[in-house]
Amino acid sequence: MHHAPEVWTNHRAAMMRETGSAGFGPFGIGHNNGPPLDPGADWRRFCWKKAHARAWKTPPREIALARLARAEALGMSYRAYTAVLLDTGVHL
Repeated sequence: MHHAPEVWTNHRAAMMRETGSAGFGPFGIGHNNGPPLDPGADWRRFCWKKAHARAWKTPPREIALARLARAEALGMSYRAYTAVLLDTGVHL
């Protein structure tokens, strides 16, 4: 017969009495504070954020005005036109 649930319940009750908390750290219920499941996620997120910022950096005035004029001629917003340009590399 296994008594782990009772031990855990008693431990949690003791924690609540002593500290006023349920004894959980900054992570949620069920988190074992183990390593991340995807160890490269932080690096990829960092690279993506840098590339995103570089891609959406404000272009020189002449280019921005030319894109705006072309977007208005097509009935699109500047942002939508630029998104298509960045996604496909095609000037509509």
